[in-house]
Amino acid sequence: MSDQPCTVRLADWRDTEHQEALRQIRYQVFVVEQNVPAELEWTGDDSDCVHALAYDADGLAVGTGRLDTDGHVGRMAVLSAQRGTGTGRALLQFLVQQARKRGDKEVILNAQTHAVGFYQREGFEAYGPEFMDAGIPHRAMLKTL
Repeated sequence: MSDQPCTVRLADWRDTEHQEALRQIRYQVFVVEQNVPAELEWTGDDSDCVHALAYDADGLAVGTGRLDTDGHVGRMAVLSAQRGTGTGRALLQFLVQQARKRGDKEVILNAQTHAVGFYQREGFEAYGPEFMDAGIPHRAMLKTL
C-alpha cells in the first residue's frame, strides 16, 4: 500500500459533478449507515463552505469533509470500504490546512464520541460535556492553529 491512500482536492459545491459526489458520500454514510434524518443532513449551509473530496487510486470519490466560514470542520465522511486507510486523516489535514491558509486561529468540530481518539491524534482537544446530535453522542473539540 502506498503512503498516499488517496488524493484530496477542493470541491466546488456549485459544480454539479462535485455536488453529486459530495451528496452521495454523505447520504451513504450519514443517512443510510447512521440513520441521520435526511432533513438534518441538508441544512442549506453547503454553498458557503470549503469542501474537500478524497479520491482513491482509481479516481473514485471515497470521502468528503467541509470547513464552514466560522472554522468549523464538519460532514467528515469516508465510505466504509475506504475506512482505516488514512483517507479520513488526509481529509482532516487538508481542511486544517485550508483554515490555516485562510488565517483562522482555530478549528472546531463536533466529533462522534467513537471518533474522539482519531481527532485527538490530529491535535484536537475535547471540551465540554457529551451531547446528542441527530441521535448520536458527540463531543466538541478544538485545535489551535
